[in-house]
Amino acid sequence: MEILNNFSQIVVESAVDKIIRQIRDLITSGQLKPGDRLPSERKLCEKLGVGRTHLRDALRKLEFYGILKTHPQSGTVVAGMGLPALEGLITDMLGLGTNDFKSLVETRVILETNIAQLAAEHRTEKDLIEIEKALIAHRDRLKSDDHAVEEDLLFHLKIAEAGKNSVLNSLMLIITPDIMQYFKKHNVCGDGRSGLAVEHHEIILEHIRNQEPEKAGNSIREHLKDISEYVKTLKEDFPLNGIEN
Repeated sequence: MEILNNFSQIVVESAVDKIIRQIRDLITSGQLKPGDRLPSERKLCEKLGVGRTHLRDALRKLEFYGILKTHPQSGTVVAGMGLPALEGLITDMLGLGTNDFKSLVETRVILETNIAQLAAEHRTEKDLIEIEKALIAHRDRLKSDDHAVEEDLLFHLKIAEAGKNSVLNSLMLIITPDIMQYFKKHNVCGDGRSGLAVEHHEIILEHIRNQEPEKAGNSIREHLKDISEYVKTLKEDFPLNGIEN
């Protein structure tokens, strides 16, 4: 058993991560500097030996974090921030795929509290209809599936859309799928907790409907209280890629 503890999990990088890592290395070595323009997509695909889908995903991710900027006339260029900031930000991005479950849950609580408050302030009648549809779909799915993880996720994403903040919405899309995958794999939502989640969803929706930001934020925190307490019981940090039972 002591020998086994000396081994560490092998994480297989995706093509997107490999592209991002190459860009980081070019920045670190000084071959790419702030303001430099990247070659065309066609040339990059040929040089890297990847398809346009992988390349575009990598460039889109780098652009989302402000590392690259795309200008209609001049193409894609490296952002005008300093080398340490660029290098550090890309390194952090590459680490997102293996972040531990505890950190993601803590981030989710902070993120969703603010999202619920914004949703209560900015929601439209159309938003309320979409959130309620997601709630009903979650409740109906629970009749045949004790987890209904996808439907649960959709409810929270609809609230994020109602908040009318594209950055927070994008962050939700980044972190919540990994959390939900962990839930399903480790049966975190079992033992009747899914039924309680629907009751919480109804309360959250009511506060959003009544445009009560503080109560909406508090209700989200209460909703996520169980999972926040759960992560405190974990004795180790679980990487989210390649988790084994």
